[in-house]
Amino acid sequence: MSAVARDLHRVLDALHDGVAVLDAEGRVTLLNAAACRILETSAEAATGEPVERVAAENPALAALARGVLASGRACVESERSVRRRLAGDSSVDVAASPLIEDDGRCCGVVLVLRDRTLQRSLAQQLNGQERLVAFGDMAAGIAHEVKNPLGGIRGAAEIVAARARDAKLRDAAELIVREVSRIAALVDELMVFTHGEDVNFAAVNIHRVLEDVLALLAMDPIASGVHLERRFDPSLPELVADADRLVQVFLNLARNALQALQGSGALTISTRMSLDHRLVLEGGESVPALRVTLEDDGPGMPREVLDRLATPFFTTRSDGTGLGLAVAQHWVARHGGTLRVESAPGAGTRVIVGLPLRRAEGRSA
Repeated sequence: MSAVARDLHRVLDALHDGVAVLDAEGRVTLLNAAACRILETSAEAATGEPVERVAAENPALAALARGVLASGRACVESERSVRRRLAGDSSVDVAASPLIEDDGRCCGVVLVLRDRTLQRSLAQQLNGQERLVAFGDMAAGIAHEVKNPLGGIRGAAEIVAARARDAKLRDAAELIVREVSRIAALVDELMVFTHGEDVNFAAVNIHRVLEDVLALLAMDPIASGVHLERRFDPSLPELVADADRLVQVFLNLARNALQALQGSGALTISTRMSLDHRLVLEGGESVPALRVTLEDDGPGMPREVLDRLATPFFTTRSDGTGLGLAVAQHWVARHGGTLRVESAPGAGTRVIVGLPLRRAEGRSA
């Protein structure tokens, strides 16, 4: 390789955008470091291979390149979903430009891939946190106005039930007691959003947390018939977190998946380091992240349901409160983490939780 070629490779590898160069036959001649990350390959493995093989998980991307080769006209697409085997799917802006010879012939294509995943994730996180703050203010008002009258109603109903001689009257009073208890439990869940409960940070082994969750699921009838699979990275360090709150988070998320599976299928829980980006804490400190993924092979969800999924009280189940995911998102946000849900009809659902790796004394891991 000449000095000029080496310098060119260094420049391209320094870019945050992915760059792929194809020849007239659609074979890869150059792939920079960012493109290798996005397409989950290496420059050595991709060079000389047809674009269909290099982008095997993303045939539409290969078709786009072939279309530019055939027409000789540039094409730009915004926020194309790029499927990835080892990490969550990416949202990528794609610009495909033809390479034109002096005689006007198209002799290749340059693909520029700009990863928008982090930007979109941060925007969604900010919007979600703003919604939770607004909902917390509303929840505090509801809890204050409802909590005290509920105690009086329940006490009166218990007295009626104890003194009633008529069976129908006693049954009605006991029904009131049960319904009041249900409403009180819902009010207690609402109190989570008022930020009234502290997060008790300590050194936590994420796998021990997940094993506790799996032990609880094993005793739950809803898990009967579902294959629970672990894919844990044993090299992960401890993180500073509230173990009890994380158990609550992952138990809610796992139960949501089990309810979607309805007694058949598989739920896979995996852990790994998140190499794509770091998390920024409240003080502006940037720290590496740990990723926990819960993936089921259930029916999946359409986009209109997915967009409203974390909205408090939104549920597709007749017996659901619509607070499980919102509560999970709340506690993940309190840890400085992120929660993302990916799903499509017939393709199952994947929930990806990112948690910051920080030391107990506040320095980054």
